[in-house]
Amino acid sequence: MTRIVAVRSAFPAHRYPQPDFTRTVAELGGLGPAQRALLERLHGNSGVDTRHIVLPLPDYGALRGIVATNDRYIGEALDLGERALRGALDAAGLEGTDLDLLIVTSVTGVAVPSLDARLIPRLGLRADVKRLPIFGLGCVAGAAGLGRLHDYLLGWPGHTAALLAVELCSLNWPATNMTTADLVVSGLFGDGAAALVATGARASARRRTTRGAGPLGAGPQGAGPRVVASRSEVYPDSGDTLGWRLGSDGFRIVLTAELADVVERRLAGSVTAFLAAHGLTADDVKSWICHPGGPRVIDAVQKSVLHILEQVAADGRPPPGSAGLMIGLGPGVSAELVLLRW
Repeated sequence: MTRIVAVRSAFPAHRYPQPDFTRTVAELGGLGPAQRALLERLHGNSGVDTRHIVLPLPDYGALRGIVATNDRYIGEALDLGERALRGALDAAGLEGTDLDLLIVTSVTGVAVPSLDARLIPRLGLRADVKRLPIFGLGCVAGAAGLGRLHDYLLGWPGHTAALLAVELCSLNWPATNMTTADLVVSGLFGDGAAALVATGARASARRRTTRGAGPLGAGPQGAGPRVVASRSEVYPDSGDTLGWRLGSDGFRIVLTAELADVVERRLAGSVTAFLAAHGLTADDVKSWICHPGGPRVIDAVQKSVLHILEQVAADGRPPPGSAGLMIGLGPGVSAELVLLRW
């Protein structure tokens, strides 16, 4: 069975309070009084206090065009991704050469060769490491990536695998013809990376000694959860609810008000059926690891994901044998569920 042995995040150095983002987005978009008032209301109701971004706020005004933006994405994504993955390997007591599979998910830029290939020399990975770059999953990528990593380790139980998710949402702030959806997402998402390292049921004990690695890392507190199973589901007739479209200045959000309604109608049934297949109910789940999304989506989940898994471990390990459920939601509209056991 798949064992998660380390999870680590990496964030850019630049961190700002929400009002600073509101002013910058309004200036970049040249918003008039009515749109600016709407922006301030949306940002104020987002529940976000601060965010990390890859550039100082004043530099975004000079970043124009999809070519310059994507070039910056590649450089910054590699730096953040390297930091997160190196941190996870160190916490697991592993070297880069120990990895047999590297999955990288990202949807805020495009790189060919892909980020995983470019990380091989940076991290000293083997030339024969298996690679799986994933594009298009959006906010569901962390849970989906973990599910696919688990599938791989079921077939290769002697292997060690890593998952890296990196997103630079700030590089996709629109500066022209801003829609209400643009205003909404400009108040929600920041930049960062998270990496996870896991081993199969028969992986050899190749870890080197690492002192004080902390939760979900090598050492006495390092025993992470096991992945029991995963489930994928795409909800019918919701393909136009959430996604990207490519504009002349980069990716533009596709987001409709129906997203929370789709989640509220469909997710409970998906969760109930998935848990029932494993002899569980919602009352048996002690740790809920959900992609946060926006406030309406959070409320709908109550009637997201690698970074939150790291935080769950940092807050104290759940009781041995207890169940946890990871929930990711993304374009499709799609849901990914991962059942964990501590």
